[in-house]
Amino acid sequence: MAKTVKLENPVQLAVVGAAHGIKGEVRVKSFAEDPLALGRYGPLHTESGQALKVKDVRPAKNVVIVRFEGVSDRSAAEALTGQALYVDRSALPDQLEEEEFYHADLIGLPALDETGEKVGKVLAIHDFGAGDVLEIRPDSGPSVMVPFTREAVPEIDFEEGVIRLDSLAAGLGEDGEEAPGEDPDPPTPSEPSAPPRGPKPAGGNR
Repeated sequence: MAKTVKLENPVQLAVVGAAHGIKGEVRVKSFAEDPLALGRYGPLHTESGQALKVKDVRPAKNVVIVRFEGVSDRSAAEALTGQALYVDRSALPDQLEEEEFYHADLIGLPALDETGEKVGKVLAIHDFGAGDVLEIRPDSGPSVMVPFTREAVPEIDFEEGVIRLDSLAAGLGEDGEEAPGEDPDPPTPSEPSAPPRGPKPAGGNR
């Protein structure tokens, strides 16, 4: 195994699934633009800081099959099951297309409504199959889900360090809670004028 390294600004690039076969291979869900380029960013790191160097990667249905250096049998592969894999933010390309963002650059940003009132902070970005959705955690109460579209999130201001929401398009009530009577499932865009807008998990298109 490679040495333990603590990343200064970790960005999740993949997550390990089940072991594959008996020779140390694992199934990996990649969040990169090109799933077969997992090794392009250098060693991948677990949350504990264990560094794993990609030795071989090949495509499979919805995932890639990866062999890491030093992982040579099923027992060692099974020990990696469920591990999130990270690279440092500095390893990712800085040049992004317009309206594309890295997850790591959005998480933690305060979310304000059109009056400037704080709705909460971006806790996570999810993809339930119909476009990206921001999970926003208020200072109190449960999280709210906001579709990541131009209509619901009209502005992202990295200089000020905030995102701005349109309460109506975001499906929020006046107090920042989900409007009563709304479908509890995460809202999804339905109008062509509100296409999903990135973010990139780790340098790749969705």
